[in-house]
Amino acid sequence: MALMNYRSALIKPIGSLISYSSSLSRQFSSASDDTIIIETSIPFTSHKCEPPSRSVETSPKELMKFFQDMALMRRMEIAADSLYKGKLIRGFCHLYDGQEAVVIGMEAAITKKDAIITSYRDHCIFLSRGGTLLEAFAELMGRQGGCSKGKGGSMHFYKKENGFFGGHGIVGAQVPLGCGLAFAQKYLKEGTVSFAMYGDGAANQGQLFEALNISALLDLPAILVCENNHYGMGTAEWRAAKSPSYYKRGDYVPGLKVDGMDALAVKQACKFAKEHALKNGPIILEMDTYRYHGHSMSDPGSTYRTRDEISGVRQERDPIERIRKLILSHEISTEKELKDIEKEVRKQVDEAIAQAKESPIPEPSALFSDIYVKGLGTESFGADRKELKAVLP
Repeated sequence: MALMNYRSALIKPIGSLISYSSSLSRQFSSASDDTIIIETSIPFTSHKCEPPSRSVETSPKELMKFFQDMALMRRMEIAADSLYKGKLIRGFCHLYDGQEAVVIGMEAAITKKDAIITSYRDHCIFLSRGGTLLEAFAELMGRQGGCSKGKGGSMHFYKKENGFFGGHGIVGAQVPLGCGLAFAQKYLKEGTVSFAMYGDGAANQGQLFEALNISALLDLPAILVCENNHYGMGTAEWRAAKSPSYYKRGDYVPGLKVDGMDALAVKQACKFAKEHALKNGPIILEMDTYRYHGHSMSDPGSTYRTRDEISGVRQERDPIERIRKLILSHEISTEKELKDIEKEVRKQVDEAIAQAKESPIPEPSALFSDIYVKGLGTESFGADRKELKAVLP
């Protein structure tokens, strides 16, 4: 049976636990690369474009990677919930559990040279871009070992070297920035694209339409990804949007509606979108997904929707359970092996939390660092002004 030796491979130092571009591929070296064709759960719905095929190529190795990646993300978010309630995480905290298939499928279709920028629901996307559990939990707890040195917290994860340009706290503000990244990519001509992610609540922001307009005018390789989890804070989409068909919102820009709880459908859609954007300019992807937690930690998530609705999605559409069923039906692994992987994931998360707690709190003097780019402080303002005058008309 494939993956009989995965247990020893999973036990690694925390600092190198989650390097998605290398270590996970080694962990599943015993799984086959043989091609499997899987049909997406439901058809794609398109606007001004021909939808991609529902038949998606995958492999036992990829399916096992999907399973562990999503299990790790789910466990991380559940642990973050407990840490917040224990007052070890303060301030804002927006969890991603339930939506894991979106980022997992996206990463399977692109490279780290492609850019991703998103909102404040960013923990799992940081992890998928090569961030470690230690960096994630240290940042959540405001410690120096965090990805933003403990100074950004939950809403400001960042990993520029791997093409992750952050979580952003201002609703919808990341979309114009993402289109700006695409503007730079067009100049560089390296065959890369930018994914600007936002929610159904942010879909009504005016800046989104302004950014989309100029992206279309300039044929930028920008992919706008609406993660439609159906509730903007506590407001159902039908109460906030006259037209909740977000994939059609671009009007003159093509769009595609995707089952965002199906990692393979997301993979197929993102591959299609990247090819389209490089040839023709922007496209909108609407990911039909669902969050299990409330909007933030101050929201119980059960006052504007029923518990039956939440449990129904868990039972019928959960992204991890879908992959589990595929793995078992194709006899890639056994139920026991999958449960053992989940146990190892829990252990990894617990170890990362323990190490993050040992990371020191930033010194008060750190308040005054990382504010200005070097050379833009007040001490050099006069010189910078002279340089600007030399280049500006």
